[in-house]
Amino acid sequence: MRKLLARTIPALLLALVLAAPLWAITLDEAARQAARRYDGKVVSARTVERNNRRVHVIRVVTRDDVVRTVRIPADKD
Repeated sequence: MRKLLARTIPALLLALVLAAPLWAITLDEAARQAARRYDGKVVSARTVERNNRRVHVIRVVTRDDVVRTVRIPADKD
């Protein structure tokens, strides 16, 4: 039983580490979402760490020439 656990637990941890990017949203995806949401053009996009979490900060200029700053969590929970 111990040998089974000794093999299974590391394999499960490795699977979780490799699958983590599947839950994340890329900066490019976040920029597209922001542009669609505000019907505008993305003028800047960057990823910052805030409170130990990654956040995409997107600046969008709307059709009315209003600059909006959109924050989208980089990690899907």
